Amino acid sequence: MPHAFYGMTTIGERGQAVIPQEARENMSLHKGQKLLVFGLSDDLIILLKADYIQDIAKGMEERLKTIQNIIKNSNK
Repeated sequence: MPHAFYGMTTIGERGQAVIPQEARENMSLHKGQKLLVFGLSDDLIILLKADYIQDIAKGMEERLKTIQNIIKNSNK
C-alpha cells in the first residue's frame, strides 16, 4: 500500500485520538485490535498492529533456525 495522508485527529480529554475511518478500512483495523505505539522522535509517533510484529518475530525465529542449521552443518 502506498503512503497516504488520511486527515487530522485531535487528542481528547482522556488522551485518546480517533483513527480516521478511511485509514481503519484501508489497514483492516478493527475494534479491540491491539496496536503498538512507538515514539521515534519528539514529533513522530508510529502505530503498528501487534499481529504484524508477531509475524515478523515468527519469521525471524524460522530464519534463525535455518542459520543455526547451516552453521552446525558447516562445522562438520
